[in-house]
This record gives sequence, structure tokens and C-alpha cells, in this order.
Amino acid sequence: MSFGTSHPAPFRVCVTCCGLALTLLTAAPLRAQQGTLIVLNKAEATASLIDLASGYTVSTLPTGDGPHEVAVSPDGRWAVASNYGAATPGHTLTVLDLTTRAVARTVDLGPYTRPHGMAWTGDGRRLLVTSETSRSVVVVNTATWTVESTIATDSLPTHMIAVSPDGRRAYAASIQAGRVVMLDLERGTVLGTSAAAAGSEGIAVSPDGRDVWVACRAANVVAVLDATTLQLEDTLPSPIFPIRVRFTPDGRRVLVSNARSGEVRVFDARSRRPIATVAIPYDSARAVTTMLGAQFAGSALPIGVLASPDGRSAYVAASAMGEVLEVDMRTWTVTRRFATGREPDGMGYSPLRVAP
Repeated sequence: MSFGTSHPAPFRVCVTCCGLALTLLTAAPLRAQQGTLIVLNKAEATASLIDLASGYTVSTLPTGDGPHEVAVSPDGRWAVASNYGAATPGHTLTVLDLTTRAVARTVDLGPYTRPHGMAWTGDGRRLLVTSETSRSVVVVNTATWTVESTIATDSLPTHMIAVSPDGRRAYAASIQAGRVVMLDLERGTVLGTSAAAAGSEGIAVSPDGRDVWVACRAANVVAVLDATTLQLEDTLPSPIFPIRVRFTPDGRRVLVSNARSGEVRVFDARSRRPIATVAIPYDSARAVTTMLGAQFAGSALPIGVLASPDGRSAYVAASAMGEVLEVDMRTWTVTRRFATGREPDGMGYSPLRVAP
């Protein structure tokens, strides 16, 4: 068993709120969150299961090579890692059973290589997986854990994917094309594509189903598209290298991790204005060179980001530092830090407690 780390002393974080620069001390810690945080360690081919109540990493499980993203089933039992691969393209998924803290199975996707972004359908019966090299979205039947069908993405290699709240549509982002593909999940067809901005990668649908937000890493903006028409509604500055985007459960705020600047920018979803910027601490003595390369030296390299179901805490994977930070969303300050394996990246949450 390995253990997470936390800082009992106040921890300083730079916050920009409503245009004013502030330096805040960490408030008294919130009551510890319940449930399990699943963190993929990209450089080690492992997944860390962190019990949020205690802060302990209670299990570290093997995955395939280069695990990038994790998707947790609606009932919280299964966590699936997409094994993107390294020099050799990956073609598998690793299914983790959170009730037994064990690898349940490996799903072979065959010719559908470089699996990356994933999203469950609301009923838990299917898992959508992007395959960059085959330029398609693979539909996996989760009763049999086999490939049920595929949806071609109009010759676009897609990276990340999100599903609408009603489960009828999915949206996939293409880094190379700077575009978003809208899929009809009932018919298994493409409904349309639209330009977002250069380097479209992280993608999320608002909880009310109206908007699609896309982190466009090469353009240093977040693009906001109409979820029905794919019309581009707004482009919001978010420097530097915005890579992931997540809504809070209530839909009021949007978290965007900026890998190169080492920050998480927080937007008000309705006004689309930035309301806070959280600097993710960097320590050169502990930093490692990551797969993204030397151009990111000096950054803690925040990539994975998500919000707790109650909206009180955010979690940020600092890939260069080998840790995940818990952020109090009342004050935008760091309350706990959890040690992980090398290059933590994709994260997921389950309400099930994987107790130590």
C-alpha cells in the first residue's frame, strides 16, 4: 500500500478573481470527500486507486502501455483505461473492477488502434472509444466487452469524446483538423462537423445539453459551440496550451487545464468570463521530463481535471510532478496533494469507496 500526501500548513496559490490579483491562504480543510479517484499513470502503465476519505492510495493496478484516459461506468463499478500505446500503437482497453480492486479483463480492439477518449452511454450498456488511426469511434458492448460497431468520423482522426445528457448524440474533437464531429448515436452516423480552433482536444457538453466547450491547445482558446447546430458561438482566451475542459456538476462553472502555463482557468458558464485562475505549484527538484517534451519545462503540467459530484472540490493531475492536487472550489486553494505514479494524466471518479 502506498500513501497520499497532504499539507497541514497553509499553502499559497495565486488566484485571479473578477480581474483582481489575489494571494490566498488555504482555508480550513473541507470535510474529506467520499468515493474513489482513479488516476492513470501514463509513463508506468498503471492506475492508482485513491480513497478520498483517507487520502490513501489503496491499490495500484497494471494497465496496457501508455494509458491515457479513464471512463467510469454510471454505477461506479467499472473503470476502463484506454491503452494508447507508445512507439507501438495500442489496441486494448483495461477494465478495472473497483469492487474487487482488480483487473477484470483486457478488451482487444483489433484493428482499431490508438484508442484514446472514452464516454459511457447513460444506460451503461455501451462504451464509446475514439480510435485515432482508424478515424472512427468504436462502440463497445459492455455486456460482452466486444466491439459492437464503429462510426466513421468523416476522415478526421478524433482524440477526445463527450456524450450529450440525453444520450442521443456524441461530440468528438480532432486535434489535427481543429474541428468537432457530431454523431447520431441512435443511427450510428455523422450529423455534421464544424471548425472550433487549432488543436481542438479537450471537449465537454454542458449539463443542460445546450453547449459544447472545446479546449483548443494550439490557438490558446476555448471554443464554445451550439450543441444542436455546431455553430461557433464564442472563443475564450485560455493561455497557454488549454488541454482539458470539465463542467462542474451544477453546470455553473467550467474548469480548463492549461498545460504549458501550469494553471487551471475557471469560467462562469453563463457569462463565459474567467472568474479564477489557480496556479499549480511547480518544484524543479521533483519534476520529471514528460512525453510532451522539453517545451513544457518549468510547468507542473496540469492535464487531467475534474470536479467532485457535490461541486466542493476539483482534482488536477500535475503530470510533471507525479501528484494530484485537491482544490477547494470555495476559495480556489489547494487543500490536499496525493502522490501518484509517473505522469498522472486521465482521471475518473467513482462513488464507491475502495477502503484501505
